[in-house]
Amino acid sequence: MKNSNKGEGEIVMVLIITILAIIIIPLLLAGCPRYNVWREEMSGKAEFARAEQNRLILIETAKANLEAEKLNAQAEIERAKGAAEAIAIENGSITPTYIQYLWVRQQNTSANKIIYIPTEAGLPILEAGKRGTE
Repeated sequence: MKNSNKGEGEIVMVLIITILAIIIIPLLLAGCPRYNVWREEMSGKAEFARAEQNRLILIETAKANLEAEKLNAQAEIERAKGAAEAIAIENGSITPTYIQYLWVRQQNTSANKIIYIPTEAGLPILEAGKRGTE
């Protein structure tokens, strides 16, 4: 039994010395000039890596925006081609009836739902829809 207690005492002593070393060594290194230089160097490298990553993110975002703009331009070209074909089908002339059709079709997508109807003199009735809203 005495050997068991002696072995346990040595283990406890080694454990205490290890814990003290873990605590004391960093405290001693904090005052060491080389450690301070190394710590600052590592801090600078980390900051540089963050800046490089941010730069790469900005570049990828710009590339994505450029690609989106190219696709939007292609879509606009296709819309223009469609409009040109529609006009060509009508033999290059836009009739008043077709203009009325386009106006009615545009009303379905318009956020403004107030419609002004011209009277006999060609002037719209401006206050007709506002009575119920006040």
